[in-house]
Amino acid sequence: MYIWIALATIAVSMGLAMLAIPIVRQLAIRTGLVASPAKDRFGATPTPLGGGVAIVLAILMPSILAMAVAAVWAVEGAPDWLPGSVAIHIAGAASRAPMALTILAGAAILCVLGLIDDRRGLGPWLKLVVQIAVAGGVVMAADLRILTMLGEPWTTMVSVLWMLIIMNAMNFLDNMDGLAAGVTLVVSIALLAAAATIGQLFVAGWLCLLIGATAGFLVFNFYPARIYMGDAGSLVLGFLLAVLSMLTTYYDPTSPGMHRMYGVLVPLILLAVPLYDFTSVMFIRIREGRHPMVGDTCHFSHRLVARGMSVPAAVLTIYLCTAVTGISAILLPHVPDWAAMLLAGQCLGVLGVIALLESAGGGS
Repeated sequence: MYIWIALATIAVSMGLAMLAIPIVRQLAIRTGLVASPAKDRFGATPTPLGGGVAIVLAILMPSILAMAVAAVWAVEGAPDWLPGSVAIHIAGAASRAPMALTILAGAAILCVLGLIDDRRGLGPWLKLVVQIAVAGGVVMAADLRILTMLGEPWTTMVSVLWMLIIMNAMNFLDNMDGLAAGVTLVVSIALLAAAATIGQLFVAGWLCLLIGATAGFLVFNFYPARIYMGDAGSLVLGFLLAVLSMLTTYYDPTSPGMHRMYGVLVPLILLAVPLYDFTSVMFIRIREGRHPMVGDTCHFSHRLVARGMSVPAAVLTIYLCTAVTGISAILLPHVPDWAAMLLAGQCLGVLGVIALLESAGGGS
């Protein structure tokens, strides 16, 4: 039953995205919301922006509808046709509505911020201030924390920092046709696998919507892209990945065979490729005396193309690297110590290959 619900959720979100994107694309062309070729961008032809709006709508609309239905059924009772295995979760879903609305509000604010930046260019510091405000607001209002064993204020600071890093890592990764959407799709599938093994239906539902929305967008965004998501999409994808990675439990406390200490590393391994790209690009820019938040073409994907790969081949290479680290992340909490060390070593090996390719690529 849960598998069919998950597939239906993915199909709904994917369908909404694919219906919305042509409309958004035409509006972008009419209003001049178009990315022109520039030295700090990889695209060679003018391409409409605003695809992130379609992604966000494909997630927000089903989320709000599902919360409204859960709230009504929690009061009036679930209908008779609803399977009992699903009905027992209605009250829990309704109780999570305030947290969900807080997270959705944060996503909507970031989408608007990104859309304005795509249109006018707000500058890195103003965007960072708004990101901090959104991250801090969601962490406090939704009582969303990681590493709670650190105590306050450290757990709050680490939680906000994690959200900021992942938001900007995905924003950095949106530098080539199909890259950010595809990596988000791969990471979301891996997170869904992790959430499903623990029975976290609330997180799994949102991940299904994220999978559907990014898959639908990818139809129009893979090389050659007919539309870009822009900051309106990349910031939201990073935000949602950060939030959902924080909400996901990576171990079963009732099972003695699963290790809590390994669970802490799961999000880092799962997002190892975006985090590596973010860290290496920041290092290169600072080393060369450039602003760390101003765009350029020194990303891992650009270096693969500089070595002779086509754009699709470079993007698929990064998908595969992300999939390998994602598999390691899924398995990590479920294996004995010696196997966990092998999985961690495998992740480091993938990053080592990336480092070799990047250092050998020469260039900007």
